Amino acid sequence: MPSVAEQLAKVADKTERLIAMYYVLQEENDLLKLENQSLTVALETSKKKTTELEEKLRVLKLAKSISGTNEKSLDIKQKINEFVREIDKCIVLLKK
Repeated sequence: MPSVAEQLAKVADKTERLIAMYYVLQEENDLLKLENQSLTVALETSKKKTTELEEKLRVLKLAKSISGTNEKSLDIKQKINEFVREIDKCIVLLKK
């Protein structure tokens, strides 16, 4: 049976190893936190860029649909004029 001094030495040795492991894990944890922060920033940047590109795509699709052929433009202008006339008629009726 080991003596009390030997048992105490083993406990002290294990304690020192645990403390050393604690510091190693603490350092690894700090590095992982930094990596997490940088990845979060990169993700936010990507989200913003995606949103901007989606908006540009929407605008381009809209511009393409409006600037189609001359017939389309003429149709759109005629529809707008019809809507304006209808609105004018409604305003006249509301004033009566």
